[in-house]
Amino acid sequence: MATVIGISGFENSIPFKKQHWPGLEEREYRISQGHDSAAVLVVDGRIVAGAAEERFSRKKHTGDFPIGAIRYCLETAGLKPADIDVISHGFDYSPYKAAFMLDPTSARQYREVFSREKLLAQVDEHLPGFPAGKVHHVNHHLSHAASAYYTSGWEECLVVVLDGMGEVHAVTVYHAHDNAIDKLAEITAQDSIGILYSTLTLHLGFDFNSDEYKIMGLAPYGAPARHRAFFERTVELRDDGLIRIPLLRLNIERHDRETYGATRRHLGEHLIPARSPDSDVTDDHRDVAAALQECLDRVMLHICGHFGRSTGLRRLAMAGGVALNCTANGRLLQSGLFDEIYVQPAAGDDGSALGAALWSASRDRGVKNVRMPVPFLGPAHAQTEIDRALAETTGRIEITRFPDLDETCAVAARLIAAGRVLGWYRGRMEFGPRALGHRSILADPGHPEMRDRINAMVKMREAFRPFAPAVSLEEVHRWFEVPKGLELPYMIMTADVRPEHRAALPAITHVNGSARVQTVDVRDNPEFHALLRAVGRATGREMVLNTSFNVKGQPIVNTPREAIDTFLGTGIEYLFLENALVRRAGQR
Repeated sequence: MATVIGISGFENSIPFKKQHWPGLEEREYRISQGHDSAAVLVVDGRIVAGAAEERFSRKKHTGDFPIGAIRYCLETAGLKPADIDVISHGFDYSPYKAAFMLDPTSARQYREVFSREKLLAQVDEHLPGFPAGKVHHVNHHLSHAASAYYTSGWEECLVVVLDGMGEVHAVTVYHAHDNAIDKLAEITAQDSIGILYSTLTLHLGFDFNSDEYKIMGLAPYGAPARHRAFFERTVELRDDGLIRIPLLRLNIERHDRETYGATRRHLGEHLIPARSPDSDVTDDHRDVAAALQECLDRVMLHICGHFGRSTGLRRLAMAGGVALNCTANGRLLQSGLFDEIYVQPAAGDDGSALGAALWSASRDRGVKNVRMPVPFLGPAHAQTEIDRALAETTGRIEITRFPDLDETCAVAARLIAAGRVLGWYRGRMEFGPRALGHRSILADPGHPEMRDRINAMVKMREAFRPFAPAVSLEEVHRWFEVPKGLELPYMIMTADVRPEHRAALPAITHVNGSARVQTVDVRDNPEFHALLRAVGRATGREMVLNTSFNVKGQPIVNTPREAIDTFLGTGIEYLFLENALVRRAGQR
């Protein structure tokens, strides 16, 4: 039996930056590597368990060594640390060591953040006595590529990895075939569309390496034409399918390299002034967001289209943080450049832990390359733990228990039809950034005020951000402009709401008529599918508004107690913990 644990993250990345560049804005410390640490367990080529460390430490986007996630993975499989054959880290900085040695600060950063010695010290701290020879490193973009190829279910495909940066690269293109992943082209971080997008995110008053999805949500409110010429000058599309971004090459001084200071000053002088995080969002900001998103769409079509044509490959698999941009993915899907597109659902850096594990496993006895089902790879909690959490909050809650899933769904569907907002907690937690029906907040998408209600009562987030619909696979073509039976199980692509239904679906229809659709299939999401069927009987639509079960600034809930505490601390009206309905004491 081959047992591989893949991990991601750099624990000392932000502490090192705070020590050597004191006085920066807190948001600027996120201009660093190694966030979203995670652990994934692969046994005999099959993915057994996976989770981000933030779900255990409750520190959002943490890069800390993922010992909580590792322990969870081992417990799930009934294994001990001694049973692990390999720990694979989804970064490998060793080829770039010489470049870091050119100045004392970089040399120290290499030793204290990126080096193998630092990783081995952390492994030994948390897993004492684990053999150093069993700790491997996998190039970051190769990890991302493996996470996409080995979960695509395809023998051959084009793989495109796009993120801010790996070790030194921002985009890498591969031809994957016959258990091999062959590199075709790469773009360095000096010309990173991901870094440009993140720098504009910071310039618009949001958080680098965290809030890029907010820009995607803001973009449809703006007019891209106003700033189109700026972005066409800024991002040069080359005939070889690559790009060049001179604006990112302005950061010559060390301080500017740490903060993209020269780039941001240029934006302030030649685009619009920087927005402070607590000021109003205006048409200026909306128009820049629209032009930036249009630029990203154009770049992804350019890169993917060029290499699709030059290789003749009609299947595209993607990973990397930029591949979480649902709007750009939707444009690619609509373009007709590819027959099929697959985006690995944990496309960000947590997913590089998955790829590192799969790559190492593929070098040994191979992996089972099957399409990833909905990634319910995280913890499930036993009924005894749920009962203990309920008992701990006696006096604050009232509980109604149902005998089975069918009755639970029937009651939940009636509440949704009546305009109530529910917490829905079942089974194993999702791996990746999306709640896909096991750690969700649910409501009826047909209520005009529902988006504002949930924003006010639970999410405490910007009003411009849309909510996503979850719809049964059988009905997706009825409500959205997609072919019958098109599977979009990961909530990672946008599609247009059919014009005749937009007025009836105000809570999930964005201002441009789009929605970030999740299709739900009975095969790999059976309990959520049963709920949607029940909702269909109650409302005439097998659809709900589905958003993640958390409040702003916190990770998605993991344990039953976290679910109860979040329920009690927000305006969520009812909570379903498996087959128990929880309401506040004295509530009807």
